[in-house]
Amino acid sequence: MASSGKDEHHDEAADAAALTLRQATPQDVPTLMALRRATMLEHLRSAGAPDDEASLLARVEYRLEDAQLAYLGDELIGLFKTHPTEDAWMLVQVQITPARQGQGWGAALIRRLLERAGSEGRSVVLHVLKTNPARRLYERLGFVIEGDSENGLEYVMRWTGSPRE
Repeated sequence: MASSGKDEHHDEAADAAALTLRQATPQDVPTLMALRRATMLEHLRSAGAPDDEASLLARVEYRLEDAQLAYLGDELIGLFKTHPTEDAWMLVQVQITPARQGQGWGAALIRRLLERAGSEGRSVVLHVLKTNPARRLYERLGFVIEGDSENGLEYVMRWTGSPRE
């Protein structure tokens, strides 16, 4: 599930070029667990989704090879996890530290992916908890709800073109 954050309209302030991405490693799992707790526990609980340590760890370790840590200078500000499929990019997770939420960093990372997907002629698909206010960000970026996930707790959203201005 792509996730995270306060839904504020400061998207334009952040520039993805200011961020550096580093491939996550198994040594990053404790940091990623702390980030997941800080960004997702409230949303998991409000949705009635599993929030025990084993479930959190399973989500952190899911496609860890596709996870990138986002840094602003030396400051870790979040996680960005994506992977390509035959005809689309999957946006698996976006998590921005609480101190940096609402500043447009998540939107900046997503826009970078949208540009790549657009140039490749692919769509972008994500799952978001129905109770997560990040859904409004995705809608502003041009994602539309296609339906519900298998577990019924999430919307499946797809981007096929330009963000709304």
